[in-house]
Amino acid sequence: MTSDFDKMIEEIQKELLADYSETVIDHAQHPRNIGPMPGADGVGRVTGPCGDTMEIWIRVVGDRVKDATFRTDGCGTSLASGSMVTELARGRSPAEAARISQEDVLDALGGLPEDSVHCALLASNTLNAAVRDYLKFKNEPWKKAYRREA
Repeated sequence: MTSDFDKMIEEIQKELLADYSETVIDHAQHPRNIGPMPGADGVGRVTGPCGDTMEIWIRVVGDRVKDATFRTDGCGTSLASGSMVTELARGRSPAEAARISQEDVLDALGGLPEDSVHCALLASNTLNAAVRDYLKFKNEPWKKAYRREA
């Protein structure tokens, strides 16, 4: 039997989640591609204006992003944005991955509340930084030996 307290908690949760799409909630609760990638071909780390930091690692095989992983110390929308941007990057060329925009992440997530849209920008900027890192080491692979790993 459900108590009045349980019903009240359920209503509060519904109200809190009303501004988020099912996709956002799913990626926040069950993030994909989370965690560092040892020996990655490209690594990006960006701290957004809100103070959240995101890192993205990519592995490129045959001029395609074969794998992409991330981590963030941010909120649920940062988690969802990082999860989504790594999904969007897979299978694309590095140039195509670098063009994934804030709007692309927002569209794939089904939107975010206005006060959270910066999380999608953080994710796209971090992916772009990882691609730039990949291209830098592709042109001068000897420098990769001097990169600090996560």
